[in-house]
Amino acid sequence: MKSIRQILSDHAVRPSKRLSQSFLADSSIMERIVEAADIQDMETVVEIGSGLGLMTALIAGRARRVTAVEIDGRLIPILEEQLEGYRNVEIIQKDILDYDFAEAKGDNPEQKIKVIGNIPYGISSPILFHLLSNRKHLSTAVLMMQKEVAERLRAVPGTKAYGIPSVLFGLFTRISMERDVAPGSFYPKPEVTSSVLKISFSDEPLFPVRDVALFSLLVRTAFAKRRKTLFNNLKSLMAQGPDNKNLQDLLASLGIGETKRAEELSIQQYAALCNALFEIKKRNKYS
Repeated sequence: MKSIRQILSDHAVRPSKRLSQSFLADSSIMERIVEAADIQDMETVVEIGSGLGLMTALIAGRARRVTAVEIDGRLIPILEEQLEGYRNVEIIQKDILDYDFAEAKGDNPEQKIKVIGNIPYGISSPILFHLLSNRKHLSTAVLMMQKEVAERLRAVPGTKAYGIPSVLFGLFTRISMERDVAPGSFYPKPEVTSSVLKISFSDEPLFPVRDVALFSLLVRTAFAKRRKTLFNNLKSLMAQGPDNKNLQDLLASLGIGETKRAEELSIQQYAALCNALFEIKKRNKYS
């Protein structure tokens, strides 16, 4: 099998810094990623950033159908050449942020899609939240990303890494750490260590939440200025609702001290706070 460097050289392609391109070159790690996805023979898989098609071929050997999404037009001829013998692969040149995962369902709207990808460091957060917004179409994602981003997704309350991604993903997903991947496994070598996560999506919140949009707004407002207390951050959210005294009473009723900061609350506490705010919104009819 030709090396990543040789394949790129044969096609006069150089990795794009603009696209944060760093190709996984270790076949054993590719196999571990595909294995972690537990692909069944009737399932459809969307691959984010198919690159040179090496991992795509492994996926195609297991799945009924593979949609290989690649933004870089220079790589499309390479993908077509590498995957010529695979009739179950559809290659799409597109930004994954513009991709509607419902398209991958084809004539089976009830099926759930699996996602695999080595997501670019530069836009990992937008991609992750795009997946979260498409969760009703997805069952599982096995993704490689910068270790720092992976740590934020799995962070627990009271830690520096705990923030908006930790809470919003914690409401709708279960995440397991599969492995770390050293820079030497890529070409060209990135400057950071990567991690592979397995993310299982749920249609419904894992904790009771009356209004998901309000939950998202609450969490984003709470973490807007991390140096401020939760109370001070939430005052802006409550500008058209209860006054400060009512906000103090509300937090106290939930056992949340006025000096607490956003990173100290658990997902369950955010859910409880959201539900309490929802009830106030119903009563006061503020928007």
